[in-house]
Amino acid sequence: MKIIIQHNSMVPIYEQLVNQIKSLILEESLKENEPLPSVRVLAKEIRASALTVKKAYDLLEQEGFITTIHGKGSFVLSVNKHAKRENLLYSTQEELEQVIKKARQAGISKAELAELVAMILEEEEA
Repeated sequence: MKIIIQHNSMVPIYEQLVNQIKSLILEESLKENEPLPSVRVLAKEIRASALTVKKAYDLLEQEGFITTIHGKGSFVLSVNKHAKRENLLYSTQEELEQVIKKARQAGISKAELAELVAMILEEEEA
């Protein structure tokens, strides 16, 4: 499992973890019943506190993405298609909001931003 944590980001580490693990589950890089690394192992890998990883796992469990079996570990749960689509729409919206914020800070107009998005979409379709 490849997790990249930006320690200098304004986004808390546990939130970065939750978002990345959710993405891996939703894009099916992590499959149903697949075990996640133990809290200690993942904490060591990402150079973070075990409590931070535990908090992320607890949130993922509350949201129905994983289950934790005492003494065995944490495992990926099945995600229904509707929930998957909703989650992807939500994360896309969040990312777009960040892009729009950056564009405004850079003085990019709505028209310029729309043109840029249209251009990128055309490139993706080719």
